[in-house]
Amino acid sequence: MENVIRKSNKEDLPQILELIKELAEFEKEPDAVEVTLQDLEKEGFGEQPLFTCFVAEVKGKIEGMALCYFRYSTWKGRTVHLEDLIVREQKRGTGLGSALYKKVIEYALEQGVKRCEWVVLDWNQPAIDFYKRSGATVFENWNTVQMNETAMKNLLGKPL
Repeated sequence: MENVIRKSNKEDLPQILELIKELAEFEKEPDAVEVTLQDLEKEGFGEQPLFTCFVAEVKGKIEGMALCYFRYSTWKGRTVHLEDLIVREQKRGTGLGSALYKKVIEYALEQGVKRCEWVVLDWNQPAIDFYKRSGATVFENWNTVQMNETAMKNLLGKPL
Protein backbone atom coordinates (compact mmCIF):
# COMPACT_ATOMS: atom_id res chain seq x y z
CA MET A 1 0.00 0.00 0.00
CA GLU A 2 1.34 3.39 -0.93
CA ASN A 3 1.45 6.58 1.07
CA VAL A 4 -1.70 8.71 0.94
CA ILE A 5 -1.75 12.46 1.48
CA ARG A 6 -5.30 13.65 2.08
CA LYS A 7 -7.45 16.18 3.88
CA SER A 8 -8.16 15.06 7.42
CA ASN A 9 -11.53 14.10 8.85
CA LYS A 10 -12.95 14.00 12.40
CA GLU A 11 -11.94 10.38 12.86
CA ASP A 12 -8.29 11.37 12.38
CA LEU A 13 -8.27 13.78 15.32
CA PRO A 14 -6.94 11.42 18.03
CA GLN A 15 -3.90 10.62 15.86
CA ILE A 16 -3.52 14.30 14.92
CA LEU A 17 -3.47 15.25 18.60
CA GLU A 18 -0.80 12.58 19.19
CA LEU A 19 1.30 14.19 16.47
CA ILE A 20 0.78 17.67 17.95
CA LYS A 21 2.07 16.35 21.28
CA GLU A 22 5.01 14.68 19.54
CA LEU A 23 5.88 18.01 17.92
CA ALA A 24 5.76 19.74 21.32
CA GLU A 25 8.26 17.16 22.62
CA PHE A 26 10.51 17.73 19.59
CA GLU A 27 10.37 21.50 20.15
CA LYS A 28 11.29 21.01 23.83
CA GLU A 29 7.86 22.20 25.05
CA PRO A 30 6.26 18.91 26.20
CA ASP A 31 3.74 20.58 28.53
CA ALA A 32 2.67 23.37 26.17
CA VAL A 33 -0.20 21.55 24.41
CA GLU A 34 -3.51 22.75 25.82
CA VAL A 35 -5.74 22.05 22.84
CA THR A 36 -8.20 19.15 23.25
CA LEU A 37 -9.91 16.76 20.87
CA GLN A 38 -13.10 18.74 21.44
CA ASP A 39 -11.32 21.98 20.49
CA LEU A 40 -9.94 20.44 17.32
CA GLU A 41 -13.31 19.01 16.33
CA LYS A 42 -15.23 22.23 17.01
CA GLU A 43 -12.68 24.55 15.43
CA GLY A 44 -11.68 22.35 12.49
CA PHE A 45 -14.96 20.68 11.61
CA GLY A 46 -17.64 23.05 12.93
CA GLU A 47 -19.83 25.44 10.98
CA GLN A 48 -16.95 27.82 10.25
CA PRO A 49 -13.72 25.79 10.30
CA LEU A 50 -10.70 27.78 11.44
CA PHE A 51 -8.12 25.47 9.91
CA THR A 52 -7.45 22.85 7.26
CA CYS A 53 -5.38 19.81 8.11
CA PHE A 54 -3.74 17.35 5.75
CA VAL A 55 -2.51 13.95 6.88
CA ALA A 56 0.05 11.48 5.59
CA GLU A 57 -1.27 7.96 5.91
CA VAL A 58 0.92 4.87 5.61
CA LYS A 59 -0.77 1.46 5.71
CA GLY A 60 -3.84 2.99 7.33
CA LYS A 61 -1.91 4.82 10.09
CA ILE A 62 -1.45 8.58 10.20
CA GLU A 63 2.29 9.22 10.28
CA GLY A 64 2.32 12.95 9.60
CA MET A 65 0.18 16.05 9.44
CA ALA A 66 0.23 19.65 8.26
CA LEU A 67 -2.20 22.20 9.70
CA CYS A 68 -2.79 25.53 7.98
CA TYR A 69 -5.22 28.42 8.00
CA PHE A 70 -5.88 31.76 6.35
CA ARG A 71 -4.33 35.01 7.52
CA TYR A 72 -4.61 38.46 6.07
CA SER A 73 -1.65 40.53 4.96
CA THR A 74 -1.99 44.27 4.50
CA TRP A 75 0.46 43.91 1.61
CA LYS A 76 -0.67 40.67 -0.06
CA GLY A 77 -4.28 40.14 1.02
CA ARG A 78 -5.31 36.64 2.05
CA THR A 79 -2.40 34.26 2.74
CA VAL A 80 -2.07 30.69 3.95
CA HIS A 81 -0.19 30.19 7.20
CA LEU A 82 1.33 26.75 7.78
CA GLU A 83 1.08 26.38 11.56
CA ASP A 84 2.68 22.97 11.96
CA LEU A 85 4.09 20.16 9.85
CA ILE A 86 5.11 17.05 11.74
CA VAL A 87 6.14 13.55 10.73
CA ARG A 88 6.58 10.82 13.32
CA GLU A 89 10.25 10.45 14.19
CA GLN A 90 10.56 6.92 12.78
CA LYS A 91 9.09 8.08 9.44
CA ARG A 92 11.30 11.14 8.93
CA GLY A 93 13.44 10.97 5.82
CA THR A 94 10.85 8.89 3.93
CA GLY A 95 9.45 11.77 1.86
CA LEU A 96 6.25 12.17 3.91
CA GLY A 97 7.23 15.64 5.12
CA SER A 98 8.03 16.78 1.61
CA ALA A 99 4.72 15.39 0.33
CA LEU A 100 2.76 17.19 3.07
CA TYR A 101 4.69 20.40 2.39
CA LYS A 102 3.89 20.22 -1.32
CA LYS A 103 0.22 19.53 -0.50
CA VAL A 104 0.02 22.74 1.57
CA ILE A 105 1.71 24.74 -1.20
CA GLU A 106 -0.69 23.22 -3.76
CA TYR A 107 -3.63 24.11 -1.49
CA ALA A 108 -2.37 27.69 -1.15
CA LEU A 109 -2.19 28.06 -4.93
CA GLU A 110 -5.65 26.51 -5.33
CA GLN A 111 -6.97 29.10 -2.87
CA GLY A 112 -5.51 31.90 -5.02
CA VAL A 113 -3.28 33.38 -2.34
CA LYS A 114 -0.14 35.33 -3.14
CA ARG A 115 1.88 34.02 -0.20
CA CYS A 116 2.28 31.01 2.05
CA GLU A 117 4.13 31.59 5.31
CA TRP A 118 5.30 29.82 8.44
CA VAL A 119 7.92 30.04 11.16
CA VAL A 120 10.82 27.72 11.86
CA LEU A 121 12.92 27.44 15.00
CA ASP A 122 16.42 28.82 14.52
CA TRP A 123 18.02 25.59 15.78
CA ASN A 124 16.11 23.38 13.32
CA GLN A 125 18.80 23.58 10.63
CA PRO A 126 17.56 20.58 8.61
CA ALA A 127 14.16 22.28 8.20
CA ILE A 128 15.75 25.65 7.39
CA ASP A 129 17.94 24.02 4.74
CA PHE A 130 14.95 22.15 3.29
CA TYR A 131 12.86 25.32 3.06
CA LYS A 132 15.69 27.25 1.40
CA ARG A 133 16.25 24.43 -1.12
CA SER A 134 12.53 24.51 -1.94
CA GLY A 135 12.71 28.19 -2.90
CA ALA A 136 11.31 29.69 0.31
CA THR A 137 12.91 32.74 1.90
CA VAL A 138 13.91 32.33 5.55
CA PHE A 139 13.95 35.78 7.14
CA GLU A 140 16.66 35.92 9.77
CA ASN A 141 15.98 39.52 10.78
CA TRP A 142 12.37 39.03 11.94
CA ASN A 143 11.39 37.88 15.42
CA THR A 144 8.19 36.04 16.25
CA VAL A 145 6.24 37.82 18.97
CA GLN A 146 3.61 36.12 21.13
CA MET A 147 1.69 37.09 24.23
CA ASN A 148 0.21 34.34 26.40
CA GLU A 149 -3.10 34.56 28.25
CA THR A 150 -1.51 35.61 31.55
CA ALA A 151 0.44 38.42 29.88
CA MET A 152 -2.69 39.63 28.04
CA LYS A 153 -4.65 39.77 31.30
CA ASN A 154 -1.76 41.52 33.06
CA LEU A 155 -1.53 44.15 30.31
CA LEU A 156 -5.24 44.89 30.53
CA GLY A 157 -5.39 44.74 34.34
CA LYS A 158 -7.77 41.76 34.28
CA PRO A 159 -7.89 39.17 37.07
CA LEU A 160 -5.89 36.01 36.50
